[in-house]
Amino acid sequence: MRCGSKCFLVEMKRNGMTETIPVTARSPIGARKVIRNEYAENVEILVVKEEKRK
Repeated sequence: MRCGSKCFLVEMKRNGMTETIPVTARSPIGARKVIRNEYAENVEILVVKEEKRK
């Protein structure tokens, strides 16, 4: 974990199904990069939101 990292909820469409996955990154752009590297570049990312702490 890097300094300044936050938890983002990434909603993506994979294999015709919509999934929401938590990702730890510094910015929404970093969260998108993590998803593309992990799940392949042909995944359609719909929404990236910062998870609010309780």
